Amino acid sequence: MKKLGGIRTKIALLYSILLFGLASIVLGVIYVSFPQSLSDSEVTQQNVETESGGLSAERLNGFEELLLFEEKVNQNAVEQLRDYILIALAGLLLISLMVGWYAAGIVLKPMKHISFAAREISATDLSKRIALKGPADELRDLADTFDDMLARLDKAFINQREFLEEAAHELRNPLAVLKANLEVVAADPESTIEDYTTASEVASRAADRMGKLVDDLLLFAQHERPDVQRIDLDLEELIQNTVEDFQAEAKSLGVLLDVECDPHLEVVGDPSALRRAFANILSNSIRVSENGKRIHVHAGSDKEMVWISVRDEGPGLVSEEAEKVFDRFWRADQVSAREAGRSGLGLAIVKTIVESHGGRTTVRSTKDVGSTFTIWLPRLLKG
Repeated sequence: MKKLGGIRTKIALLYSILLFGLASIVLGVIYVSFPQSLSDSEVTQQNVETESGGLSAERLNGFEELLLFEEKVNQNAVEQLRDYILIALAGLLLISLMVGWYAAGIVLKPMKHISFAAREISATDLSKRIALKGPADELRDLADTFDDMLARLDKAFINQREFLEEAAHELRNPLAVLKANLEVVAADPESTIEDYTTASEVASRAADRMGKLVDDLLLFAQHERPDVQRIDLDLEELIQNTVEDFQAEAKSLGVLLDVECDPHLEVVGDPSALRRAFANILSNSIRVSENGKRIHVHAGSDKEMVWISVRDEGPGLVSEEAEKVFDRFWRADQVSAREAGRSGLGLAIVKTIVESHGGRTTVRSTKDVGSTFTIWLPRLLKG
């Protein structure tokens, strides 16, 4: 509140100085002009100049006495005017300070509300808002901007808390498996070498699952913030090379992988990050495809967007599952996914990377028919 009082004092002083300065100029002009106007209207002097040729010495002396008297009266009037002006300026200074202080208080009253509300908000409770009422002025804009910032911070804290809870839950399962197997073997005095071997194999698989999960968590955390690298690139070569990299894996599973890529797919982005996003979708489609099925990759563009679609002939998704497919830690088959060591972060990483590039991800899927995942990115427009 001291800072607020300081601002109020400055505004009051500024208001008072401006008002006092303008009044001083006006009264100064009046004070300077008043003696001149008196000299121009001196009646005795005018009569003396008019009748000086026909006046006697005695009458001329009388006029001179009247002239001196008139000058004295005018001088007294000027002095009184000066005194009145000084008194008026002193009073005006005091009144302007009072009015300035009052006016500054009215102007800064919303600031008190904003300051009080900001102190009420803590890092653990960002649900409160300033919600400033009144006319749509600069202070209202400031309060609304602050409320928008709080809403974004609140959402970020909620996402962070949910992310930590979900990550802890995912890590707890392999840890529980690892601990239980080791404790059972260690607590049984009749445990054989085969029992220890089996327990070590289970522990190794659990450690592998945790390792994959940690790697995906690091990738996800890395792409939660905007990528540093941004260059102009053509996605055609990136797509062709990525598909070529996955041809061997697809062939080993009996999956046919073909690509149709239009030229000049120019965007601005991080090549390694965009390759990771496309590779995650392609790997996911290969994994769910059965022997003899086909995956078709098609990339093209329109006036504003570049798109990469991956259409598979896998099991597909129902509408409820399609809405959650890009959520963190979501898996269509929770049990088999955990057994295979999948973290459920692959498509979430895709979404995060694409959105950090100003794009979006979509999915169209039909149960028992297949799914089409599409990445949309802003096209590089050359001037």
